[in-house]
Amino acid sequence: MITLKSPREVEEMAKSGAILAGMHVGLREIIKPGISSWDIEEFARKYFKEHGAVAAQIGFEGYEYATCVSVNDEICHGFPRKKLILKEGDLVKVDTVVDYHGAFSDSCWSYVVGKASPEVERLMEVTKKALYLGIDQAKVGNRIGDIGAVIQKYVEDENGYGDVREFIGHGIGPTMHESPNVPHYGEAGKGVRLREGMTITIEPMVTTGDWRADMSDPNGWVARTVDGSLCCQYEHTIVITKDGPKILTSQDPDIDAKYLYKNN
Repeated sequence: MITLKSPREVEEMAKSGAILAGMHVGLREIIKPGISSWDIEEFARKYFKEHGAVAAQIGFEGYEYATCVSVNDEICHGFPRKKLILKEGDLVKVDTVVDYHGAFSDSCWSYVVGKASPEVERLMEVTKKALYLGIDQAKVGNRIGDIGAVIQKYVEDENGYGDVREFIGHGIGPTMHESPNVPHYGEAGKGVRLREGMTITIEPMVTTGDWRADMSDPNGWVARTVDGSLCCQYEHTIVITKDGPKILTSQDPDIDAKYLYKNN
């Protein structure tokens, strides 16, 4: 079932999203060569607690951590690990969900450890722009397929990267994952029609090689690229409004403005 949120519910989700965005901003100073991915987990847990929020991922389908910390060829759902020490040039994705008094927000952001190589820098830029191209299609009257089609065209046809299919965006609130599914591939004009008050995530995962995922890890969670290629991800929670999409997990309105509406 697709739920349409009231202005009050959206306001509460925006508060949740601001906490999540603040955590991501804080990670800019934390992520550096020599820390472990567990240090990221500890920072997130402490930040959420200090801001009166709960890490909603803990306990979800048996998951034990507040964050997913996925490095280099890991597509998503990487466990934070004390023995995984980050080194110069690593590409790190940090994905987490916040519950603030029952209001959910979901966001993933990618970080480079130290200085990015040209390959990583370009992958991050393309993935981030793909996210915002998808957000730009999230308008009343458009369809879910319009979001996926523009992302797939930009990622695959225009840049020659892989557009991961196995993991997709989704509706959110009052639970973590709800309808509708929001693929980052597809056909324009197809799928569920977007309505005012819908809250969804858009979260493209882009690889430098094959788009397929290897799910053979014995922990049953972490997904990797089948060919060892790099993967990048950016994700925002948004609400569909009569005035266009509103980002509820924005880290900086100026960053959003840099990418949104360029093609209008």
